[in-house]
Amino acid sequence: MRLVIIPCGKMKIWDKNHEAGPQKARDAYTGPPFVVNRQYAESRHCDWMILSPKYGFMRPDFVIPGNYDVTFGDKSPEELSGSELKRQVERQGLGKYANVTVLGGRDYVQIVKDSFSSSKSKLEAPFVGPRFGTQMGLIKKFLHDESGQGGKA
Repeated sequence: MRLVIIPCGKMKIWDKNHEAGPQKARDAYTGPPFVVNRQYAESRHCDWMILSPKYGFMRPDFVIPGNYDVTFGDKSPEELSGSELKRQVERQGLGKYANVTVLGGRDYVQIVKDSFSSSKSKLEAPFVGPRFGTQMGLIKKFLHDESGQGGKA
């Protein structure tokens, strides 16, 4: 069994529509990086989750009540601690996944690795690159090639 974990995103639906009300996590984040990561996760035909510094590991149908602005490492009182993220992995049974694919930058991947440190899950971060743009380019190329539009005969 595989699980894909993707980063939330700074851009949210409430930035453009202040009256949007509560939203499912899959619909709350609107920035291009989130959209590309979501496409990748959905293309894997497996379970996927979103990791937020405020809410932790969220299933795509988790309802977010409204806008927030919390970033990992900003020392906000709303930021979940590493020990709380680790407890979420245990409480949500995420350690049952044999393979966990993590998208995001190096720091983000490390947060996930630390959160899963008590599990037997094998973690991989196939698109971590030296730059953010490199990662997005690799994911887009993967999606393009997988869709059969990569020029294969």
